[in-house]
Formats: sequence, C-alpha cells, structure tokens
Amino acid sequence: MTRALALTDQNVATIAARITRPVVLVGLMGAGKSTVGRRLAALLKRDFVDADDAIAEAAGRSIPEIFETFGEAYFRDGERRVIARLMDEAHGVIATGGGAFVNPDTRALILERGIAVWIDCPVETLVERTAKRTNRPLLQNADPREVLSRLARERTPFYAEAPIRVLSENGPHADTARAILEAIDQWL
Repeated sequence: MTRALALTDQNVATIAARITRPVVLVGLMGAGKSTVGRRLAALLKRDFVDADDAIAEAAGRSIPEIFETFGEAYFRDGERRVIARLMDEAHGVIATGGGAFVNPDTRALILERGIAVWIDCPVETLVERTAKRTNRPLLQNADPREVLSRLARERTPFYAEAPIRVLSENGPHADTARAILEAIDQWL
C-alpha cells in the first residue's frame, strides 16, 4: 500500500485545515480533473465546481456550441473570467478545462491565488477516457490520439508550471485524490 492510500481521516483533516486557497486542477481533457476533483472535495469536506459547467451556465450554451458559434479565442476569454470569479468565490476545488492553464493570465491568476495541481496522464489513457464522451470540441473532427498527443506536447510546458504534479492512471480516482492530498501536504 502506498503512503497516499494510507492517509487517515485525521491526516486528511489536518491537511485540509492547512489549505487556505482553492485547489485548482489542471491538465489535459480526460485526465480526470472533474471526477478526481469531486472525490478530492469530498475528502476535504469542501465544495467542488467544474469551470466548464460554470462557463456553460454563464453563457447559456454548451461548450461545443460556444466553440462552434464564437470560436476558441472567445471561449478562452470567457473561461478566464469565469475562473477568476470562481477563485474570488473561494471554491474549495476547481476543475479547469484542458486549455485554461495555457492562457498566461489564467495561469498567473491560478498560480497566485490557488494551489495548482497538474493531473498528468498517459496519452493512451486519455484516448480511452475521452472516447466515452462526445462533448470534446477539439476531438470532434480529428483523430483523438493524434490531437491528444499534439496537445500534450504543446501544453506540457505550461502544465509543468504548476507546483504540484500527480500522475493519474487507470486506477481508482480515489487513489489519485489521495495522492493529490499527499502532494499538497508535502508542498505546504
């Protein structure tokens, strides 16, 4: 058993008490930011918000509709504003869209006012996970493996600016959430 799996409720409570900023999850689509984020928030006894859901709610349109109607640049600007608002509201755990941390203003905001955690994941796992959903605008008209490989190459330097990096593989998401808690504990 790894140390991350051995965290007790008391350890979790002690770590949670030391976290004074939102935990902001970054990484490629399919890395598990939303699913792991929900589990992490539950462990911390804090709220969870998915930035993409908040964007869709604010816009009154789905993410694919925003991309199709207005384009990616428009979406990224709205994404930056929504993440700023979510951070102002001091949500406990925030899952961002895969491209959010690439935007320099969004990245600076997250690094300054949150605890940025990069959930890294092998491309093969990303391909498998994203195949289960049809709401990924960047994967709609292209080979998912090719797109995800390219995005990984392009975005890794940005994600690497997050002070915490945790690998997510094909195991239980609760294990990844506990690994994040352990990494935050070491970072704090």
